[in-house]
Amino acid sequence: MQDLEKNKQNVIAFYEMMFNDCAPAKAIELYVGDEYIQHNPHVKDGKQGFIDYFERMAKEYPVKSVVVKRALADGNFVILHCHQVWPDGVEYAGMDIFRLDGDGKIVEHWDVLQEMPKGSTHGNGMF
Repeated sequence: MQDLEKNKQNVIAFYEMMFNDCAPAKAIELYVGDEYIQHNPHVKDGKQGFIDYFERMAKEYPVKSVVVKRALADGNFVILHCHQVWPDGVEYAGMDIFRLDGDGKIVEHWDVLQEMPKGSTHGNGMF
């Protein structure tokens, strides 16, 4: 049986370590299972593809940051709703979906990003 709270904590720790701490290899070592299936078309499949992409991002954008606004867990899936801030002033609202194995390790990832709009027809915000 999945420990939903532990799964959420592991995914948040993984995401913050690879993105904010610029330590993708350490994040993979600690939080990813035997395989890593990637669905983001900009990142190569597998663990090394992930490490290569985010090590490059760490060099090019060392002060980027992400804030997890909410985390939802259902079975072996965890969904993060995040606010990404990049050094050039571009901000994104993102949804990341992670599938975990029976040991609570991440084995698959999907994401959807939307650039934050300058204005809105309502006052609800993105988060």
